[in-house]
Amino acid sequence: MNAAVATSVFGAFMVATVALGLLAVRGRGNRGRDGLAEWSVGGRSLGTVFIWVLMAGEGYTSFSYLGAAGWGYNYGAPVLYVVAYMSCGYAVGYVVGPMLWAYARRHGLVGITDMVAHRFGRPWLGALVAVLATVFLLPYIQLQITGMGVVVSTISYGAISLNWAYFIAFAVTTGFVVVSGLRGSAWVSVLKDVLVIATLGFLALYVPMHYFDGYGPFLDRLVTEKSEWLTFPGHGDSGLGQAWFITTSFLNSLTVVIFPTTVAGYLGAKNADVLRRNAMWLPAYNVLLFVPMLLGMAALFVVPGLVGAESNLALFRLVVDSLPAWAVGVIGVAAALSSIVPMAVFMLVIGTMWGRSVLSLVPRWQQRQKGAAQTVVVAAGVIALVLTYTAPNTLVRLSLISYEGMAQLLPMVLLGLVWRRLTLLGAMAGLVVGVGVVCGFVFTENDPVWGVNAGIVALGANLAVALVVTYVGPREHDDRPDGDVLAPDEPEERQETAGSRESELSGVGISEASDAPAGA
Repeated sequence: MNAAVATSVFGAFMVATVALGLLAVRGRGNRGRDGLAEWSVGGRSLGTVFIWVLMAGEGYTSFSYLGAAGWGYNYGAPVLYVVAYMSCGYAVGYVVGPMLWAYARRHGLVGITDMVAHRFGRPWLGALVAVLATVFLLPYIQLQITGMGVVVSTISYGAISLNWAYFIAFAVTTGFVVVSGLRGSAWVSVLKDVLVIATLGFLALYVPMHYFDGYGPFLDRLVTEKSEWLTFPGHGDSGLGQAWFITTSFLNSLTVVIFPTTVAGYLGAKNADVLRRNAMWLPAYNVLLFVPMLLGMAALFVVPGLVGAESNLALFRLVVDSLPAWAVGVIGVAAALSSIVPMAVFMLVIGTMWGRSVLSLVPRWQQRQKGAAQTVVVAAGVIALVLTYTAPNTLVRLSLISYEGMAQLLPMVLLGLVWRRLTLLGAMAGLVVGVGVVCGFVFTENDPVWGVNAGIVALGANLAVALVVTYVGPREHDDRPDGDVLAPDEPEERQETAGSRESELSGVGISEASDAPAGA
């Protein structure tokens, strides 16, 4: 009976989610290049509220809902890096977001693959970056499938196996993103945020009161019995000490601003001021992240003995053991939407990159970019589903792999857009070295290395090689002016406003001069 009630609530909300996505795109254009822009970046017309909930949804995923609780359960204090890097990343985004938005708007671009292809004048470079970014985005899609699968299986009280739950997560999200695009994700983000704030606010009060008779007894017990979880490097021989915390927070705060899904949020804004306002308000959303971290440590006393990937279940074990089925269903919906929204955007971005930068190189696909992108979405989802079955991992580990790999695009994307001297050969050499180093460390299980994040070591090697090759290698000749190659110093709408004001002042002066008496 409990399983029937919880899954019925869950199913009803999933139907409502797909319906909301369809409603969001009703009557919108869906053909040609304009169709791809509408599907992938919401027609560049999303306002402050939609951009806020969409980008908040990017940061608050099943990784945060389940993975943060899991790492709080396993290690404790090191999981606070999530709050640190996201808050710092929003500060960096205050500057970088408007710059990328203006560059894309000026040249009609829809993603980072377009940007690097345009910056270096090589269409094949966009295709190469699309392939590389896809490799590092797939673990994040796998992360969301894993997270939603855990939710579905848990709220069904075990009636739905994890394998079937993973497939349900894949099917629902793939169908949703194919039909709704970025605009539908933004609409559903509103529903998701309402449920996330409500459920986490409730759990933050309920769990300590129900299991420990309040925060005082809970924290006293935590300090007395689990003090190792409250200091670096946390519980166990994790290697996640202060140096790892600092380097991971720094690396991720830089990487998040060029993450293809973050850039999709930037490009969906109707103007650059929307992005600045969001950069100021988004850190407030991070306060919610303390709740699953704390609840993960509360689970140490209630459901001890979870190991490995089972730690992802820490928060939901607390929920299932003590709440009525309908409440379990509602909390499950909030967690599932925390998977669906970001997973939809990740899949959409992969589809857009391939439709615009890879398959568009084939002449017969040039006029069918949206259809090509939607086909790639399904293929990416299938690959991520297969990886979920064959190479499971903890949610935080999957997130770190994605960020460490994506960080290697930083010199090519950010440095390339502000420094004309950077050559294609230098950027490519640095990228090859950076990716090689990070893969070497990750796949030999030497991450952290020397106590620091392996991705920052790889990025250092990447940047050093890029600079050396740029200075000692041949200079490249490009006849285009700086305005066609580099990102603007200020967004275009500010330039246009300044220009119009100058014209108005000039016009007033001419009028006054012509009306003046002769000889004045």
